[in-house]
Parts: sequence; C-alpha cells; structure tokens
Amino acid sequence: MWQVIGHNRVLSLLQHGLKGKALAHAYLLMGPPHVGKMTLAIELAKALNCEAAEPPCNDCASCQKIALGKHADVQIIGVPQNENSTEAKPRVEIGIGQIREIQHSANLPPFEGKHKVFIINGAEFMSNEAANCLLKTLEEPENRVLFILLTTNDQLLPATVVSRCQRLDLPPLGANEIETTLTSNWGAEPTKAKLLSRLCRGCLGWAVIAVSNEFLLHQRRESLDKLLDIIKVDYEERFAYANQLATQFSQNREITLEVLGLWQEWWRDLLLVKVGLSKAIINIDLSDTIVDQAKGYSLTEIRTFINDIQAAGEQLRQNANSRLVLEVLMLNMPRKEGHSKDVAVALNHG
Repeated sequence: MWQVIGHNRVLSLLQHGLKGKALAHAYLLMGPPHVGKMTLAIELAKALNCEAAEPPCNDCASCQKIALGKHADVQIIGVPQNENSTEAKPRVEIGIGQIREIQHSANLPPFEGKHKVFIINGAEFMSNEAANCLLKTLEEPENRVLFILLTTNDQLLPATVVSRCQRLDLPPLGANEIETTLTSNWGAEPTKAKLLSRLCRGCLGWAVIAVSNEFLLHQRRESLDKLLDIIKVDYEERFAYANQLATQFSQNREITLEVLGLWQEWWRDLLLVKVGLSKAIINIDLSDTIVDQAKGYSLTEIRTFINDIQAAGEQLRQNANSRLVLEVLMLNMPRKEGHSKDVAVALNHG
C-alpha cells in the first residue's frame, strides 16, 4: 500500500504507469515544501523494486531498505550538508560532481533491485553546469533507470530539463483531510490538530513535525506578538525592527520570508473577519484578538497592506535592497492610534 496522504490523481497516474509498464524515465514533482514530494518519490522507488505482487508492500526486504535509505539502487542527492565541513563558505548548490557521480552509477546495471532510482531533492538548486550535465542523461535514458526531480519552483530550472521530465503537481491538501490525518495517524489532540491543519498551508509534513515540536508554534507566536507590538509603535521603532529583519535576511532568507508569510496570513484573517467570513480564518487560536483588531481598520487599509506585504516578499526574492524594502513596508503598515511622529521625520531617520 502506498503510504501517501492525498494526491489521489498523481497516485492513480503512477499506478496506471506501473501496471502498464509505461512509466516515464524522469518525473518532476512540483509543490510547496513539506507537501509530500519526497514521500511520494520514495514510495515510487519502493513500488519499482518491491518483491510483492501488489507493490509497494512495505514489508519485503527491498521496501524496508529503501525506507531506511540503505538500498544500493536508490540514491537521494541534494544541496550538501556542511556541518562537519572545513570549507569557509558553505555550499548552496548541487554541483556538477554530484551529477557526474549519479551519471556513472546510472550506466551500471542495478546491484540488488530491479530499477535504479535517483531522487534529486531541491532540483532548482542545481548549478548551471550540473543541470546541463543532467540534461545529457535525460536525453539518452538508460533502461531500468528513473530520475525523480523535486522542486518548489520549476521556473528556476532550465526549460530544457523541465521538458525532458513528466511534470506532476502536488497541490496543498485540504484542512479537513490534514486534521483527520493528524488525529488518526499521529494521535494529535483535536484542538491542536485543527489549529495545525490551518497553519500548515496544506502541507502535511510541516503539521506532522509540529505535532511533537512545540518550538514551531512558539516561534510563530513570537512573530505574531512582534507584529502586534510593531503596529502600535512609532516610526523610529519600526525602522529599528526593519533593520533587524534586514540583518536576519542577510543571514537566513527563509526565516525573514516566513515572517512575512505569517504577517500576510494575519492580515488576510483581518480581511476575512471584515467581510463576515470569520470561520475561514487561519489563526483560530487568536480569533478574539483578530476580531477586535479588525474593528480598527477599513477594508481598503487591510487589502492594501496585504498587497504591500506580498510585494515586499517578491522584491526580497529578487534581491532588492532588503533594508529599504522592509523600511517601506514599515511605513505602509497602518496604525490604529494614529501617527505619533510625522512621516517626514521617519524618512529622515538614520
């Protein structure tokens, strides 16, 4: 049995391909982080090498080895982890050397299974040289060899590589499906399962981690508390926080972008309350605060600032000046109490 939650359309397609021996030689699994791309890739590797009549059985030696990452014919590569590296600068891409290694392995027959499977996690992080090297292999595929590329953004991959793969989209799952899965499969308390099913943005993997990792919820609450504080302060304090976020962005882009994502969801909740859809909000544990805060803003103010947050995130991803982008965002954030300092003073700050 496939150990995959949701994604029934993709599962049906792969199962049909397996039964008809008509699988593609390369697949591109596209979807947000933690939506289940790696789980699906591993399950497909099991199905190709399973010893049972109805694969994947998850009980045979082959399935168990693949699940443990110990099967000789199933390899996962990604951006190298440098915890014990002596390199001064950590590597942030999949290099040509890694691709050449799997190319060499792909030219050899399977060692202990029926098929060789190469899973490239974070395929968008391949260097140009690595992507071009992989392209040659994808153009002339070997028998009994399957490549599975996982990505959150196929636009960062060369179009030539994308065109050689069969693309399978893994969209976010529904909140009700995730809530049920968390309570039945992971023993989550119902109230927590309901909250996590909304906070995870349709990505079950994040919710599963958060069931046992309280730090994720603590971190999220700290970010929202800071937002509620920043709304009330003057421009000097807002600019100081913008500088703090900009410094953080230079060290870890994803953490800062995650903060903006939380902010966007918060203001979206204010919008939903404003138009009478309070049952659809994400931050259900803070519903009273959201309802109270929504009273202090007009629909136009809320909608405009949601667009401002989205624009700031896009500018940061395009490597715009992070401090300038975040300072403008602080200026645009509406305040309930009115301005205690003139905007011109804020613009001359620093």
